Amino acid sequence: MSRSHYGSLVDKVREELVHRFLQSKQLPGSEEILTVLASEGKGKGEIPAAFYQFDQFPELLLSRMMVDHLNVADPFFKCHEGGAGAITQIQGRQLINFSNYNYLGLNGHPRVNQAALEAMQRYGTSASASRLVGGERPVHRQLEEALAEFYGVDDCVAMVSGHATNVNTIGHLFGPKDLIIHDHLIHNSILEGIKLSGAARRRFAHNDLVALDHMLGEIRGQFERVLVVAEGLYSMDGDVADLPGLIAIKKQHKCFLMVDEAHSLGVLGKNGGGIRDHFNMAGPEVDIWMGTLSKSLAGCGGFIAGSRSMIRLLKYSASGFVFSVGMAPPLAAASLEALRILQEEPQRVQRLHTLSNLFLKRAREKGIDTGLSQGFSIIPTLVGNSLKAVRLSNQLFERGIHVHAIAYPVVEEQAARLRFFVSSQHEESQIEAAVTTLAEVLA
Repeated sequence: MSRSHYGSLVDKVREELVHRFLQSKQLPGSEEILTVLASEGKGKGEIPAAFYQFDQFPELLLSRMMVDHLNVADPFFKCHEGGAGAITQIQGRQLINFSNYNYLGLNGHPRVNQAALEAMQRYGTSASASRLVGGERPVHRQLEEALAEFYGVDDCVAMVSGHATNVNTIGHLFGPKDLIIHDHLIHNSILEGIKLSGAARRRFAHNDLVALDHMLGEIRGQFERVLVVAEGLYSMDGDVADLPGLIAIKKQHKCFLMVDEAHSLGVLGKNGGGIRDHFNMAGPEVDIWMGTLSKSLAGCGGFIAGSRSMIRLLKYSASGFVFSVGMAPPLAAASLEALRILQEEPQRVQRLHTLSNLFLKRAREKGIDTGLSQGFSIIPTLVGNSLKAVRLSNQLFERGIHVHAIAYPVVEEQAARLRFFVSSQHEESQIEAAVTTLAEVLA
């Protein structure tokens, strides 16, 4: 970390302290933090402690400020004492749970558990090697073939982490002579992948395809490969990308299109087929389909689906796949069985839609700011202040509702919120109780 980088971090912390002070009118401990920061680097040739002591990193001071210096209980890392469905148990208490993305209630489903158990008994708990050199198991290919068929494309590759799937894929397929354009609200994993690739980066205003089209019209010719990236269902806001519009633009400007379906698979569309099902589009219209296995599919990991040539390129040369252990066979088996249940029982998706729309309707009736949400499983409550979001989360916890605060720097300070995940397992009475209690606490 250079001195200039360190100075920018100091400035960032100082700006954040001032902003929080203006928001809360009180900030115990802020003088202490600023004193520590101001003392660093004094004297000729002195090495700041932040260059060799983790406890003096400005990033750590900022992350600790919320809990250590603002007199609020730490809302993070609460331990669930069992499977987390519509109801969870924490600290011996049962709470209505809106903090997990078990959208279709398949995590813990008897068939999913049994599939994982049988795979564990047959293959063990680990692939024990990179799949390229000795970690391949039949269940890996069965899962990939099922996902490729689900998307109507040639092939698929599954990786051990959803976040790493985006980082590895973008970092491997694109390089310094290329351009990657993404929606303003795109996930962190996409941004990290762009950094790894070395490609030029541009962003367009959220869901503003006019701006995207104009930008490509001006600069497309300056680059070799160009990738446009959007999410199917935006994880912080709960609104849907304009897939037909994106496809039209990518064809016009001869770009690649990547859609991150982490939260839309199993959620969007009448049958849970994701955003392509929602808009009735063919799978090959999108060049790179990305999804995670940890949400609707009750496992862990991520996947890329698309053309046979792209998948072969990733499987044989993407470092994050080639030099990583293969997915644990029990997890692959669990997600494969969850995918089968999703296809057999579309009523789970329809119930999720009904409950999500009920939550959104009731919240809006009570004047709660739900932002851009369209009523597909993700429903934020915007409060505009990180401290307020954390306090609201703690108050709801005390009243039997578990929902997490999303605070700065995950979102901009003025966009701090609570984020409710609705599941097909919830009951209407739980939705009604949650919205009523939320309105009371907000008031």
